Amino acid sequence: MGVSLKDVALRAGVSVKTVSNVVNNYPHVTPGTRERVQRAIDELGYRPNLTARHLRKGRTGIIALAIPELGNPYFAELAGAVVDAAAGHDYTVLLDHTDGLREKELLVSQGFRAQVIDGLILSPIELETEDLLARTEGVPLVLLGEREYDVPCDHIAIDNVAAARTAVRHLIDLGRRRIAFLGARHESARQPAHLRLRGWRQELTAAGLEPSETLVAATHGYGRRDGAAAMAALLDRGERPDAVFAYNDLVALGAMRELSVRGLRVPEDVAVVGFDDIEEGSFAAVSLTTIAPDKQAIARLAVDCVVERLAGAATTPARRVRPGHRLVVRESTVGRRT
Repeated sequence: MGVSLKDVALRAGVSVKTVSNVVNNYPHVTPGTRERVQRAIDELGYRPNLTARHLRKGRTGIIALAIPELGNPYFAELAGAVVDAAAGHDYTVLLDHTDGLREKELLVSQGFRAQVIDGLILSPIELETEDLLARTEGVPLVLLGEREYDVPCDHIAIDNVAAARTAVRHLIDLGRRRIAFLGARHESARQPAHLRLRGWRQELTAAGLEPSETLVAATHGYGRRDGAAAMAALLDRGERPDAVFAYNDLVALGAMRELSVRGLRVPEDVAVVGFDDIEEGSFAAVSLTTIAPDKQAIARLAVDCVVERLAGAATTPARRVRPGHRLVVRESTVGRRT
């Protein structure tokens, strides 16, 4: 049989209510009493029954996180950050993998798990505004990612245009002038690829450089093979850039591999910047310069939004929050420093 609140109270010489106040971090407990209770908790190995606690509040203690690509390191790292942030609120995370398919995103957003979750954090790819407006499920929904939706839901997304401009400005400051963009798409202009391409165009124009559309390469996906194929397509048609800004780190890593195969050196011949700051990039043979979204802040803000809505903020206006980003400079643009 497990250790109970009563056992802790007896060991600490206080009431069960006092122990409960300490466990729930209520403020009106003297420091000395709190220390005595905490010592008893540690000595007895007491663990709160989180399930019972959530059930008393009419909750399940579970937040769902729906991401498009579990195999993409960015989303895997983001999921880990969400799990850590949720644990700080005594919540468990249920992970859904949508493959970026509209039918799966619809299932998730329309509440097919509504009976087992308290809130949903969703990173949609294919959903439209009308899909989200048609939601009838009442659990709090927080959107991640750069697609813009005119819906009454909290939305956490970095400023992709500004982040792209930061990347391109770094390359321009290094003296690069023929800067390619890898990862363009033909879908909705609200997609992140279009926002990053817009930033590429804006920063080149601001520097007095004409954005050359012949240096823009579309990709079918956002993996390493896609980056290699896009780089090969540019080189095969005689468009030799002196720098590359890639949609994400995986595309950048694929492009770097193709450049190596073609006998071109990074960064001496072609400098490369990615996006996402996945761990793999820092361990590449030539470590990758990248834009690093604040994944910890994104996760923390998303979980906080769900928890605050559950705590009674359901009627407050939806928030649009932009976490920060930073440029991480590595060998793919400045070479190996000795």
